[in-house]
Amino acid sequence: MTRESIGEYLGAIRPRYQQARKREKGRMLDEAVEVTGYHRKAVVRLLRRGVARTQRRRGRSRRYGAELRDPLVRLWEATGRVCPQRLKPFLPALVEQMHRHEELHLRAETRAELLAMSTSTIERLLRPVRQREGRRPLSTTKPGTLLKHAIPIRTFTEWEDHRPGFLEVDLVAHCGESTEGFYLNTLTAVDIATGWVERQAVWGKTQDRVGAALHEIGQRLPFTWLGLDSDNGSEFINSDLLAYCQKHQITFTRSRPYKKNDNAHVEEKNWTAVRRLVGYERYTSRPALETLNRLYGLLRWHTNFFQPVMQLQEKTRHGARVRKIYDEAKTPYQRALDSGILTKEKAVQLSALYHGLNPVRLMREITATQNQLWKLAQRSPRSGRAPSPRLEAIPTVTGNLTQ
Repeated sequence: MTRESIGEYLGAIRPRYQQARKREKGRMLDEAVEVTGYHRKAVVRLLRRGVARTQRRRGRSRRYGAELRDPLVRLWEATGRVCPQRLKPFLPALVEQMHRHEELHLRAETRAELLAMSTSTIERLLRPVRQREGRRPLSTTKPGTLLKHAIPIRTFTEWEDHRPGFLEVDLVAHCGESTEGFYLNTLTAVDIATGWVERQAVWGKTQDRVGAALHEIGQRLPFTWLGLDSDNGSEFINSDLLAYCQKHQITFTRSRPYKKNDNAHVEEKNWTAVRRLVGYERYTSRPALETLNRLYGLLRWHTNFFQPVMQLQEKTRHGARVRKIYDEAKTPYQRALDSGILTKEKAVQLSALYHGLNPVRLMREITATQNQLWKLAQRSPRSGRAPSPRLEAIPTVTGNLTQ
């Protein structure tokens, strides 16, 4: 049979096929396959042409629809876009906090459905609006060769003391596309036990200015500073910082050279707490320094009070597969309260501060400060070399390392 005759034959039996019952359709298909020589599925497709097919979704019907996406996205934005695994346990406290400040108005039924969502449902509803970013920073760490014998090495497996107060620290360079010339840096410090994060913009990366920034961070901590762990850069490995730690009974350790995983906690925060919020532009001016520190002042409250973190509890390996178990996500503020190490006055002070913070308003102020900062980024000349401002024009960060 020719293609045209096959088409005429199938067109003649199509109306009768579409109205027939299942058993009769089977007999008609057997006959059409024998006449045309086509595969059975091909004949079925040709005979079903012109029939409106209804798309039926398998499985149970969806419980949560798009009407819950808007309040969920608003809550997610208020936390700085944390992952669903960190957002889910924090939703009850966050909804209450935003309701207290009249930033979110939900009916009782909607609120109950929102809090009953699973992590997978939250991830599904947020998937269309989530964004992923790339690009990696340049490394500016120069090894400090002196005093290494006096500062013991600590690897990533040796954090056995879970008391708050042990910090990992690192510098993030705001050098743009070139490490030549002068540029600002950010000193990042993260507490291992609670995840509490502190940031301080630094004028350059000299030993005295980095040391003064560390002193500032130590004064701001809500708990006693007990330990310090850094990489092998000369801005940390120096006699002034070693003497400061010995005087204040701070355990000073360092990571192994070229082993970033030894400082995994702070390396992660370099991205989530600095790069993701500040970017990769080059900053060299005093207004940029002041704006950076103003931004970090706002981020201090938002990160520590409204961004839950999960901590690894157990890791097992079965062949090539690694299974990790994390605890329930909590904010650094909640972990600090649960540790029982805070004084009564400090706990009351932090609690009053938390209840007075409006996460949505805080995000608006953070966004406005970010926009001000990005306007201060230096546009590099074609040569790629940035001019170096005079260091004496900018005062050292408040605080004397040897005090």
